[in-house]
Amino acid sequence: MELDSIDRRILDVLQKSGRISNAELSEVANLSPSACHRRVQRLEQDGYIRGYVALLDPRKMGRPTTVFVEITLSGQTDEVLDAFEKAVAKIPDVLECHLMAGTADYLLKVVARDTEDFERIHRKHLARLPGVSQMQSSFALRNVRQTTALPV
Repeated sequence: MELDSIDRRILDVLQKSGRISNAELSEVANLSPSACHRRVQRLEQDGYIRGYVALLDPRKMGRPTTVFVEITLSGQTDEVLDAFEKAVAKIPDVLECHLMAGTADYLLKVVARDTEDFERIHRKHLARLPGVSQMQSSFALRNVRQTTALPV
């Protein structure tokens, strides 16, 4: 399915205001409420919209520290990659895990209460991940820009 300008406008608005009512969205999209609702349903069914979430404030949730962890594995076999990915998916403090091209095999985004909490996460979870040969952690000093909105 090709996205037209109305679909793109709907997606842009929903990314920034996911709780907007269908009536308000239909006004922004210049559609009738029923036509707008059908468009949103089609975008959901076609997988353009994967779901709806509430974005929480890490500071209010007691997780103000963000750490990026570069992981190098001992090998690149499917078994090593699969074992690592299954294990890392079970760590609740890991928000993101990306398979990388470059010097590191994976890049993790980890949230923690503070450096002591990260030490706990490192000792209890990260150091026990299968297949890891090297790990390097970098603490974010300040969040300069963060968005979940994709360019449409």
